[in-house]
Amino acid sequence: MPIDAALRRLVRQRAGYCCEYCGLRQNELPFVTFHIEHILPRQHGGGDEPENLCEACHWCNLNKGPNLATLVDGQLVRLFHPRQDEWAEHFGRRGDEIIGLTPIGRGTARLLDMNDDDRRKIRAASAKA
Repeated sequence: MPIDAALRRLVRQRAGYCCEYCGLRQNELPFVTFHIEHILPRQHGGGDEPENLCEACHWCNLNKGPNLATLVDGQLVRLFHPRQDEWAEHFGRRGDEIIGLTPIGRGTARLLDMNDDDRRKIRAASAKA
C-alpha cells in the first residue's frame, strides 16, 4: 500500500528535505524527487510507521536496496540507521568526500556509494555557492 501524502510530508519535513544518508538537499536535484525509504525494508518485516521511514536520494535508496548490513574488514556490520544513529558519530566530511568514521559509517558509505562522481560534484558546487 502506498504511503499517504501526510506521512510523506512529515518524513520530508523531519529530514529537512535532505537525504538522511548522504546529506544531499532536495533543492540540489530539483528534477528528481527524493524517495521515502524503509530503513527496515518491508520484506524484512519493516512497516510504514514514521520511525521506520526516512528521506533518501535516489542513489542512496537504490544502492541500499533491502540490505541491512555489509562486510567491513571481513566483519558483518549493520548499516547506518537514521532514526537511531547520529550522523556526525559515523560520518565526517573532507571537502566533497564523505568519510566513514566507524565501521558502520565506512560500510554504509561504501555500500551506498556516497562518494560517486555525481554526488561529489554536487557537494563541491554547493560548497562554492
